[in-house]
Amino acid sequence: MIRKRNLVFLGPPGAGKGTLSEILISDEKLVHISTGDIFRAEIRNGTALGSEAKAYMDAGKLVPDRLVVDMVAARLAKDDCAGGFILDGFPRTVVQAEMLDQIAGKTGRRIDCAVLFDAPRDLLIQRLTARLTCRNCKANFNKLFAKPRQDGVCDHCGGELYQRSDDSLETAQNRLKVYEEQTAPLIEFYTAGGLLARIDSSLPKDRAYAALLAVLS
Repeated sequence: MIRKRNLVFLGPPGAGKGTLSEILISDEKLVHISTGDIFRAEIRNGTALGSEAKAYMDAGKLVPDRLVVDMVAARLAKDDCAGGFILDGFPRTVVQAEMLDQIAGKTGRRIDCAVLFDAPRDLLIQRLTARLTCRNCKANFNKLFAKPRQDGVCDHCGGELYQRSDDSLETAQNRLKVYEEQTAPLIEFYTAGGLLARIDSSLPKDRAYAALLAVLS
């Protein structure tokens, strides 16, 4: 049983956050929270927050930080988050992290640890350009590092695996550039708050997971 249960996962695309999240959620019964999932749920349920977010998205505009944080706050307040959660892909900026601190205090869901997934840039590029996605359940695999048991077939649902058109070298480099410019400053923010822990996510999956458990225990 891990001791730190209210978590933020940081790290560049391809660092392995999603892979290790799946294992941790299975073992520890934490709730995995992504802003994309929240947006879709709020819009699907026709909530006031969802309607406001949809108006921005339909107009081709970025959803304001205030609205994003309000939606995250509403999600954290739900009963299933009482036992712990993983925020994956949020916060993306220091401003969002500061706002998260404010709402976390109000909901009683203060962040226990921000885990930084560290991996060399060349490895990240390899992972991002070798990704395979299931057409059916959207599970991700990797031709180099997380091969499916059967070529072209999803281990989970038997669906067809394919390589998305946006999993190109140019797209991978751009995604890493955006991360470095916008999200990397969060490392300093959580270090200053005494909440940052690092793991070497270039390690094989079992060793990287062991390292993750160690920093959360």
